[in-house]
Amino acid sequence: MYSNFAVLKNKYKGEYELAIMTPMATNSIDKSTCQYLGRHILAEFFECDSNVLNNPKLVEKYMLDAALECGATVVNKCFHLFAPHGVSGVVIISESHLAIHTWPEYGYAAVDLFTCGEQCDPRISYEFLKEKFNSKDAKFTQLNRGLMNLESKLEHKPFMVSEQF
Repeated sequence: MYSNFAVLKNKYKGEYELAIMTPMATNSIDKSTCQYLGRHILAEFFECDSNVLNNPKLVEKYMLDAALECGATVVNKCFHLFAPHGVSGVVIISESHLAIHTWPEYGYAAVDLFTCGEQCDPRISYEFLKEKFNSKDAKFTQLNRGLMNLESKLEHKPFMVSEQF
């Protein structure tokens, strides 16, 4: 079920197609009949400490610690400091990944926290980073990815928004 949609003309095919489909937020998934392969949190941290967000060593440390805090197994990492400012990085975990890009000049960080299985809880990483970045305001959307049915077959359905704060 979708809360928003738009019909757009495909300029290449000259046809109309359904686009911009947003799954409705719901927490009514019956875990006895289905499960998801992973949870993907898209987080936005506002009014953060700019000195932290522009320090690649600190951003790397906090992202690695966030992975460990949620119970993930770190496989690899890569971080880069941009000129004149900003850090991008990713922590590859056995359970998927944690990625970040910062805009220190705005005190803002955009973070993806994607974990698979039940061992890791990306909300723990979210709360950890919120504290470490000294964020005065933070928001997130959690997407459940990869719907599996009772026969352990992957459903051909889009992700489900399960929480948004």
